[in-house]
Amino acid sequence: MAGIDFNAVRSEVGMDAVLDLLGFVPSQRRGGQLRGPCPVHGSHSPGSRSFSANVTKNACHCFHCGMSGNQLDLWAAATRQPLYHAAIDLCEKLHQPMPRLSRRPAGRKKSAISS
Repeated sequence: MAGIDFNAVRSEVGMDAVLDLLGFVPSQRRGGQLRGPCPVHGSHSPGSRSFSANVTKNACHCFHCGMSGNQLDLWAAATRQPLYHAAIDLCEKLHQPMPRLSRRPAGRKKSAISS
């Protein structure tokens, strides 16, 4: 079985889609930059601005709990899953096919070279 192409998942699924799935409601917007309560550590104040996400750059950071990364990292942290399972879960939730790494063709065995 071929592995998951994590780079393809990241390029096909945007930060905005992950934030929507998490029910993130920003308390502040400036262009592609959103601030609000952290979906990872569960800020309880709707006016919280500890979490920052840039939907243009697909990057996020929480200044309270320290979570930082891209949209796949965010989904894994917020759903408390390993990256592999988070990628599968995210694609299923968004009804997208799972991008797989193509298998490499079987290469020739290295032969011993005598000098």
